[in-house]
Amino acid sequence: MAAGGPITVFVDADACPVKDEVYRVAQRYGLAVKVVANSPLGVPREPWIERIVVSEGPDVADDWIAERAGPSDIVITADIPLAARTVKAGATTLAPNGRLFDAGSIGLALATRNLMDDIRSAGGATRGPAPFSPRDRSAFLSAMDLAVNRLKRAGFGA
Repeated sequence: MAAGGPITVFVDADACPVKDEVYRVAQRYGLAVKVVANSPLGVPREPWIERIVVSEGPDVADDWIAERAGPSDIVITADIPLAARTVKAGATTLAPNGRLFDAGSIGLALATRNLMDDIRSAGGATRGPAPFSPRDRSAFLSAMDLAVNRLKRAGFGA
């Protein structure tokens, strides 16, 4: 094991469209994957994939991930508040479309999310996210591969 410890991938899984891609990249690099959800969902039966089912409730899965993620980890989430927490903990945090959340981008992402939430709460109409596309899937695969290699260069991983 490298001095930095193993790389673990945490997947905020309830609505994650790239779980299969995560499994492929993790298998290629020999990474542990923790798939965290509020309800049971199917995951491949592999010793390096662990399904974590947390209790029902707002932010329970987010709390579970945020309490465990650190500098040697990759977090996959579309949830901006969770991304902010994991970036603060030093984790490499990716959206399913490949967007990297980091110290330089998370503030704007959080502010935009909060503004849109305020507009919706006031009865304003907003567009939802764009449909997930093959281009998003490809961007995610590239971003995850890059994230793993950066962590390995930094001394993390087996």
